[in-house]
Amino acid sequence: MDHPVNVPIDDPNADTEWNDILRKHGVIPEKPPSPTPLIEEALSEARKQAYENRLENKGLDELDELEDDEDAEFLEKYRKQRIAELSSISQSSVFNQVYPLQKPDYSRDVTEASRKAFVLVHLTSSLGTNIESRLLTELWRELAPKFGDVKFCEIRGDMCIEGYPDRNTPTILVYRDGDIKRQVVTLKEFAGAKTGIEDLEKLLVEVGALKANDTRLLHLESHNGWGTPTTRNNVPVSKSADDDSDWE
Repeated sequence: MDHPVNVPIDDPNADTEWNDILRKHGVIPEKPPSPTPLIEEALSEARKQAYENRLENKGLDELDELEDDEDAEFLEKYRKQRIAELSSISQSSVFNQVYPLQKPDYSRDVTEASRKAFVLVHLTSSLGTNIESRLLTELWRELAPKFGDVKFCEIRGDMCIEGYPDRNTPTILVYRDGDIKRQVVTLKEFAGAKTGIEDLEKLLVEVGALKANDTRLLHLESHNGWGTPTTRNNVPVSKSADDDSDWE
């Protein structure tokens, strides 16, 4: 009776002549392909993309400073592209302020308006002691002229929706194409009473109201990436005790 032979194997993954013989006879499996070529290909593609996008987020003044370093024809093409982008933003910036809402006009001023542009509604608190609501009102006033192609509106929560609980304010409703695309109940999702402009800009990018490479975004203006909120507008930043964000 034949007995199985125990073939000595030190390291089945080692590149040795003995292991090659064992693999040839099916004693040990073939070595898996090395991930190195895939990694090198990914790094090469990343470097290529970084080079191709090296002028992304550059302002016109910054492009002028690169005249000695870049191909003149390519730079001029990119400059024209940036001018066209800025012109498009300027033409679509028709709102530029916070719009107070009345319930009878809500359908026209919000739902119908959202078929042409993004509309963000702040359902405010009826209480002057709601710090988050006061903060969002101030942030709304900063965002509206900065992003004039987005319509920013405000209405008291209980005047918009009968019986709407004040503890759910501030509430942000994001409208587009006649529907609510996103709702944020209180600022707990962000940084509470420490919420800043950058937090809301991230929301605008997430819902598609702004492109991630929009040069108006605060993190692109400062070249620091998404970071700590940078504005408080003299509104107290202590945590509000009334921050329960459950719908009722």
